[in-house]
Amino acid sequence: MANDLGGVVENEGNKILSPFNFFQGDSPILVSMPHSGTKLITGMQQRMTEQAKVLPDTDWFIPELYDFLQTMNISNISANYSRYVIDLNRPSDDQPLYASKTTGLFPDILFSEQPVFLAEQIHSEALKMQIKTKIWAPYHQKINDELTRIKNKFGYAILFDAHSIAAFVPMLFTGKLPDFNFGNNDGVACAPALLNIVDKVIAATPYQQVSNGRFKGGYITRSFGKPQQQIHAIQLELSQATYLKDNANNYQLDPAKKTQVSALLQQLFQALLAAGNPSDLNIKENR
Repeated sequence: MANDLGGVVENEGNKILSPFNFFQGDSPILVSMPHSGTKLITGMQQRMTEQAKVLPDTDWFIPELYDFLQTMNISNISANYSRYVIDLNRPSDDQPLYASKTTGLFPDILFSEQPVFLAEQIHSEALKMQIKTKIWAPYHQKINDELTRIKNKFGYAILFDAHSIAAFVPMLFTGKLPDFNFGNNDGVACAPALLNIVDKVIAATPYQQVSNGRFKGGYITRSFGKPQQQIHAIQLELSQATYLKDNANNYQLDPAKKTQVSALLQQLFQALLAAGNPSDLNIKENR
């Protein structure tokens, strides 16, 4: 069977893999999950180090944590392919988002600072261009199309970029990461009222939170968040300590933790939906 990704992406039997999974809901919110994918392109695993083959920097179980979205009729898009194939939360020109150390569009190191690829086995420039065209571009185009549709229907749109990361990543931050890390590019990507809503939901719980700390929002948040055009974007970087089993080296979901965090996330979205247009709320707060 022909592959609709021009030979870049593996088939599974007769199943042709798409760059993403997408559910179209009927609400003002779109949830993006760009780092939840675990698929690799054809022949890539053989070029990777043993440490990288276990995909340690994946945003593990994010679709499972947000499994209530379809019931709430909230649109969502999740990546099928690993961030080691291409990082969907980086600009296509690979310009750095942070002054501190991080990984790029085509990561060559893990968060542990170990190499992703065996010596001289990184993607060729021709392959990089093909991956950008066949995987990166469709994901971003789908976000753009869905936000446009949502805004046309509701008068505004909210993009919620959902991530998670290990609680300790010395390359990226010192010490233990707070539980909930919200970012709106220092107030540029969404109306302050939206950030206030999510802050208040978490503040009423035992979980730790911070806004615009180490994680201010990646490329998706920064590029799509245009509150002056009634499109608001916010990122949540969730500590994996909140929902994975303690001391598990193979990234096991903790059912009890997952139940608590999913219920809290659902409460958060209920608050966003009940509040209405963040721009209108912002005007009221400033009166």
